[in-house]
Amino acid sequence: MDDAGPATPGKADRRGAPGQPDDLTPDPPSTGGSAAPDGRSGSDREPGLRLSATVSRVAARSGDGADDSPEDDDVLPGESEPPARKALNWRRTLYALWAAQILALIAFSMRAPFLPYYLADLGLADRDAQIWWSTVIGAAGALCMAIAAPIWGVVSDRYGRKPMVIRAMLFAAFTIGLMALATSPWHLFGLRLIEGAFTGTVTACAALVAATVPRDRVGFGLGLIQTSVFSGGSLGPLFGGFLAEQIGYRWTCAVGALFMVVGLLIVVFLVEERFQPVRRRAVEGERTGLRGGLGRQFAILAVPVVAMMVIATLVIRGTSMAVQPILPIYVAELPPLRISNDEMAGLVLGAQGLTSAIAAVFFGRLGDRIGHRGILSVCAVGAGLLYLPMAIVTQSWQLLILQALFGITAGGLVPAANALVAHATRPEQRGVVFGLMAGAGSLGAFVGPLAVAGLATSGSFALAFLAIGASLLLMAAATIYVFGHAARETPTAAA
Repeated sequence: MDDAGPATPGKADRRGAPGQPDDLTPDPPSTGGSAAPDGRSGSDREPGLRLSATVSRVAARSGDGADDSPEDDDVLPGESEPPARKALNWRRTLYALWAAQILALIAFSMRAPFLPYYLADLGLADRDAQIWWSTVIGAAGALCMAIAAPIWGVVSDRYGRKPMVIRAMLFAAFTIGLMALATSPWHLFGLRLIEGAFTGTVTACAALVAATVPRDRVGFGLGLIQTSVFSGGSLGPLFGGFLAEQIGYRWTCAVGALFMVVGLLIVVFLVEERFQPVRRRAVEGERTGLRGGLGRQFAILAVPVVAMMVIATLVIRGTSMAVQPILPIYVAELPPLRISNDEMAGLVLGAQGLTSAIAAVFFGRLGDRIGHRGILSVCAVGAGLLYLPMAIVTQSWQLLILQALFGITAGGLVPAANALVAHATRPEQRGVVFGLMAGAGSLGAFVGPLAVAGLATSGSFALAFLAIGASLLLMAAATIYVFGHAARETPTAAA
């Protein structure tokens, strides 16, 4: 099914049509200097319409000729032609962000396999206390990010996406490094609050890629960024589990901070952005300032596909993060193998990330050809079905295999959701939309671990895995319904 919504009956598929966002209500074409229906001249029309025309010219370029950013041709009426500039190298920017994100996610996820044991070294001997503190530490940061991410999204639309990536990595290096000096669980809790409020590298990179990569490569670009997330998420636990055994928990945190600093330097020196804030003029009866801007931007949630993707992001992130605090303890309760619990937990988490990284690029390219809606629906159903048998495993290797298979389906979920949102929104809206998705994902990362920790401590681990699988299947059913409803409504609206 086409990501831009079904085409009007009797007309060719317009998903790749230049200059039209994959939205049910495409922008009217620019009319140059002719009078607008409301009496304004072309020079006084909304800048978003001129920006859409600019994006049309960029998207119309084919293949390797699409190296210019949309801003290269953005000359407003009455302004002189800017001097010739070197074409923006979006490929270098994309691959630099890919490398930086791998390092960032390694740094973030290195603590996952040993956090409960680190808490034990800080004085928590009880198993339930370790589960709850691990969960609360992760959830606290997620709650702060849920509040802050939409705000950072609005800021990025006004001041640029590259500064947001730098801000996120700088604060992450600071907080991860200080975790090496913690002497109490409260120290880790406080640092996670700061980390949640001021980081968010994935969202910042996704918004920058969506605004920089040519339209016909958006699925590939976002899939590549998600591959870096999964790759870092798989290598981080592997490195963390190994280093924790070799050099201890504190030095492992210090190594994570070093990885983040290297990623920050890559962004500073290799990532390029030519950002021009969208110039808005107030009209009669329209609010100005931050509140008015937020109201206009948040109105994008009225698009059913966008609203559904925000909800889907909440469920996807919530279910994926829910198992992390309990997984090391769950592995410890299964029959032991020839490796330590730290290393086995890192291996299980790493296997999921590795298969997700491979699947993300494949599904990103496939979605650019056949549409991202079907990929999202199929992967959501598969993810839910694979989580159910995790409730009855009796060996850690069984959990390892199921998590690796689950990673394949997870690799198609986030890139498809991001691509659907990128196609359904205008470039000047993508910062706030990706901020909304990040906020929803962080809210899921707050609620999911708390709910699963409650089930694991009051019931059983099996009940927790069943709840995760059921949540994914419900999300799949809702997604399929919304896509089918949009397909039925579009011909009527077009008529």
